[in-house]
Amino acid sequence: MSRKTLQIPSPFSIAIGLTAITFLLAFVFGAPSQSIGEKFTQTFSFWQKGFWELLAFTMQMALILLLGHTLALAPLFKRFIHAIVKKFNSGPQATLFVCLISVFVSFINWGFCLIIGAILARKVGEHFAKNQMKINYPLLGAAGYSGMMCWHGGFSGSAPLTVAADGHFLMQKIGVITIADTVLSPMNIVCMALLLVFIPLSFYFLASKLKPTNLDRLLINEEEKPETQKMANMDLDRSKWVATGLGSLMLIGLFITIWPSLKARQLTFINLNFINFLLFGLGLILHGNIHHFLTAVHQAITGTTGIIIQFPLYAGIMGLMKYGGLADAMATFFVSISSAGSFPFLTFLSAGLINIFVPSGGGQWAVQGPIICDAAQQLGVSVPKIIMALAYGDQLTNMLQPFWALPLLGITGLKAKDVLPYTLFLMLIGAIIFILGLMFF
Repeated sequence: MSRKTLQIPSPFSIAIGLTAITFLLAFVFGAPSQSIGEKFTQTFSFWQKGFWELLAFTMQMALILLLGHTLALAPLFKRFIHAIVKKFNSGPQATLFVCLISVFVSFINWGFCLIIGAILARKVGEHFAKNQMKINYPLLGAAGYSGMMCWHGGFSGSAPLTVAADGHFLMQKIGVITIADTVLSPMNIVCMALLLVFIPLSFYFLASKLKPTNLDRLLINEEEKPETQKMANMDLDRSKWVATGLGSLMLIGLFITIWPSLKARQLTFINLNFINFLLFGLGLILHGNIHHFLTAVHQAITGTTGIIIQFPLYAGIMGLMKYGGLADAMATFFVSISSAGSFPFLTFLSAGLINIFVPSGGGQWAVQGPIICDAAQQLGVSVPKIIMALAYGDQLTNMLQPFWALPLLGITGLKAKDVLPYTLFLMLIGAIIFILGLMFF
């Protein structure tokens, strides 16, 4: 008899399953109606109403990944990577560097981190294979992915940036919370500093102890593919002045609009729209012309599929929870089992668990955000701290959930089982740092 291999459902299938469970809960425990038919119709209307409520948010999240990936494909960054990897002569040295860059870049932009870490790991592997040097390639791949355990505490974190924007979907409940109280809070700065130090050092230690792996299957392909087609009517698309002019105009205009806030030493301007506008302008400038920019966009756009197709389902779940009364019921449950001291820790644990099933920081904030904010206000707990507790839990189990690792696995040629032992070790380090941060601040 042949054994069947356990197949993990796709994230989209998981989102459908969560929708079905939430719909059933809303139908059973929601507001009473006169008949089963009316109750079903009412519950469906809650789901349908929520389904369309986060379209702007969905576009913001899709763009932050798309533009971050596009920027990573710019020639400047490719030349930088090529120049750097040539200097490595030992596996521990290269692994430490890849990990350090991945974690550092994650504080700037998670989409950029996701791709630059994968490209770095790939190019380092190619360099070692070409020069017949030894390195543990799965560990190197995990190092390239390590930033995804740190991103939600950085300047592209979904929850902190969302609540920093005027008019966000929880504004009536919690108001606008600037990143000075979340990303730039003392707690988060200390946690991020510890991650930046201990994660690369841990990978350096592992790289010095583990046996190197066989790199023969790694494709050595460092040469750029030449353009095979010349088009006569593309002068405008290939003109550096068009792309550079537009990109420069965007950055200058952006600087002018944020200058009053900078003079006042306020950081309220840093939100999803600001990050995306900045990435857009930089991408145009660094790619040099419209043709190269659009080519990179075309290459990067596949990675946004999950966000575009899954976020409406997450929004529908949010609608069921918000309009069907489930959010209030769950907030009441959290309050009943929590104290002001234990609630941040419980939020951290619940966020880590939910992230396994909803592998998207933005989608998770849409679903869990209303619940934890209601509970925090009832318990008298700092809402900014609770937002960061959710952010820490969400990013922690990215080391267990393979959804965001898919781009890295595709670029490096590795499999999830290759990197999972090392990402689980990374998750342990992160858990210790985050729990200590929530305890002492």
